Amino acid sequence: MKDVTQLDQGWSLHHEGALLPARVPGSVHTDLLAAGLIPDPYLATNENDVAWVGHRDWTYSTRLTATSPHERTDLVFDGLDTAARITLDATELGRTRNMHRSYRFDVTGRTGDLTVHFTNAYQEAAEVRAITGERPNVYPEPFQYIRKMASSFGWDWGPTLPTAGIWRPARLEHWSTARLAQVRPLVTVQDGTGRVEIHLTVERTTAAAGRPLTARATVAGTEAETVLDGDRAVLTLDVPDPALWWPRGYGDQPLHDLDITLADATGPLDTWHRRIGFRTVELDRSTDEHGTGFTLAVNGERLFVRGVNWIPDDTLITRVTPERYRTRLTQATEANIDLIRIWGGGIYEDEAFYDTCDELGLLVWQDFPFACAAYPEEQPLRGEVEAEARENVVRLMPHPSLALWNGNNENLWGFRDWGWEPELAGDSWGEGYYLGVLPRIVAELDPTRAYSAGSPWSGSWDHHPNDPDHGTHHSWEVWNRQDYTEYRASVPRFVSEFGWQAPPAHATLRRALPGEDLAPDSPGMLHHQKAEDGNGKLNRGVERHFAPPHDFDRWHYLTQVVQARAVATGIEHWRSNWPRCAGTVVWQLNDCWPVSSWAAIDGDGRLKPLHHELRRVYADRLLTLQPPGVTGAPEVALVNQAAEPWQTVLTLRRVSADGAVTAESEVPVTVGARSVVRLPVPQALRPVEGSAKEFLVADADGLRALHFPVTDRVFAYQQPEFEVSVEPVADGQGAVDVVVSAHTLLRDLLLQADRIAPAAAADRGLVTLLAGEQVRIRVTGAGPVAADAARAALFCVEPA
Repeated sequence: MKDVTQLDQGWSLHHEGALLPARVPGSVHTDLLAAGLIPDPYLATNENDVAWVGHRDWTYSTRLTATSPHERTDLVFDGLDTAARITLDATELGRTRNMHRSYRFDVTGRTGDLTVHFTNAYQEAAEVRAITGERPNVYPEPFQYIRKMASSFGWDWGPTLPTAGIWRPARLEHWSTARLAQVRPLVTVQDGTGRVEIHLTVERTTAAAGRPLTARATVAGTEAETVLDGDRAVLTLDVPDPALWWPRGYGDQPLHDLDITLADATGPLDTWHRRIGFRTVELDRSTDEHGTGFTLAVNGERLFVRGVNWIPDDTLITRVTPERYRTRLTQATEANIDLIRIWGGGIYEDEAFYDTCDELGLLVWQDFPFACAAYPEEQPLRGEVEAEARENVVRLMPHPSLALWNGNNENLWGFRDWGWEPELAGDSWGEGYYLGVLPRIVAELDPTRAYSAGSPWSGSWDHHPNDPDHGTHHSWEVWNRQDYTEYRASVPRFVSEFGWQAPPAHATLRRALPGEDLAPDSPGMLHHQKAEDGNGKLNRGVERHFAPPHDFDRWHYLTQVVQARAVATGIEHWRSNWPRCAGTVVWQLNDCWPVSSWAAIDGDGRLKPLHHELRRVYADRLLTLQPPGVTGAPEVALVNQAAEPWQTVLTLRRVSADGAVTAESEVPVTVGARSVVRLPVPQALRPVEGSAKEFLVADADGLRALHFPVTDRVFAYQQPEFEVSVEPVADGQGAVDVVVSAHTLLRDLLLQADRIAPAAAADRGLVTLLAGEQVRIRVTGAGPVAADAARAALFCVEPA
């Protein structure tokens, strides 16, 4: 049987003539941090002070001493970041230039000094650019010339920290006769029968050429066996009536152990194990009266996708552990999210990411790593792209959560709209990858899943790449230039990117900017705002709806309110237009460091109000009030994504600013499963458009929706009056309930629990109370809480 020796100990990093202890997996930045030789680049403006790290070459070394009686020993690197020369006792084993691939070298019978020398990413990119020629790029960094995590060069939410190092595990594999070189299971379901078609490739030692081998596969109580005289074989297992894997909210996620054993007459030689799930995934791109659809269906059930975009959870990517993946993805499920799009400026994530998605029922949309640039198609990049795509398609295809392959992020759109075409003057720019190489590889290796050429993409050059009526759409005009109410101006078929910025939690800012007198334009705040005119857009978003904030705390609160309201406005509108619109993928779930960004979870893992708002607007049942449209009347939309009909009594109230109910009615409503009901608000209940003294309230089964005819800047709010009390919770964990009793209208009440204690968290975000109502907000992680401390952490909308 094959033996494995992990190479995770005994490494050194060469620095200024000294050998520093090094971690594998790891990176230069994390090793220098551990040695105390660089400051934390995430704090203050330290990013600038460590820029030199990414411009130097680096060498790692260890000593290979392991010997084995096996016929063959391979040195295996699951990931090298990025351009490396590997030597053993000064003899070169090979060179690499792709972070997204693994590498294997024959070191049979050899021991000695192993070194991995990394050329800095800027030099490697410059050498490739000299071969391919210049290509346009959205950012002033050369990431399109190197197969490396693009966002390590910085983005409009991330720091510029190009890493280097042995970023995934390294090991020695000792084997004899043969090993399993590739296992490619195609999992399908048809007429109630699950089928696993396993394509095997083996590698043999020279002495074992032509020797008969046996491959045996088992899954869900079913077994198949075949004899290999050559190097390839196919085994097929049919499983009657398998329990189906479903996205969360639609059913369970049963997983089955798929085990493969390779053997010869002497016994087992190698094994392979994964967990699989039986389900079908289809993408409906048919045309109708509205254009070209983009609707995912799992096991025949058409979905309105409730998605978020995922970026690398740390720019120093090796710090992301399986436990951190599980925490972040569990936070996604707690917001009623059912799809994660792995964005194309990052990486193919670790197995732990996809394993967790399999278990939690989170669908995965996987971008190939191309983003926001024209990518040369010449060598040496073309061969690297094909090799990395082949490897990762095979690596990831066993996961039932994987639903869609996507060719790139915004590059097809960029070619058409961002001035690339005349600059390219006929040079290659990536189209051959997205419309040729990648779909061919997916069709060959993983025909069970759909492929889309890009996001956004209308399906062909017959339509603009970002046409909202065709395929996927990125809605960025609203954040960049308009008010968030403009999300209601169109109904795209599928919104795969849109979002609104806000700063991180207050405690996150205090940790990241120690000692700084916080202000929207203080030095650290500006350094941790990477978006073009980011603060200008934040300020304009606030000023359209509120009086200018009088201090930083008020600005911080209002920017977070606007972020939550903006995203909710889009989702409520688009969900109300199901099935014409078949999904929203919010930009973005997470952050890679403490920064003002579009994320719902900040760089320290704290939840912004947006996360709580996603939980509301992505719930199976959604109640929303849409402002007057073509009918001239506001409408109530009841959205039911559950499998059962929703029978409820809808209560509508017209309420004055001082709290008096001026009109009221109750309407019984039945909403079918997976459907939407829209009802015009009766004339007698409508506030006069433009009125600053009345608003509309809709309630149904504990859900609430509000419609204010004017902005908060104009509305005649009373000065907020409320009482606060704190009650201990008998849970043995020290939690408390902060109880707020409203004497006036409290709009968008928010308890920022981290202001009470940095580790504290509240169980809800923004909530609106009418006069006489009460809310309990559970706070954990704070210990004993005084009522005055709770009151100081409470914010709500105030009169202008």
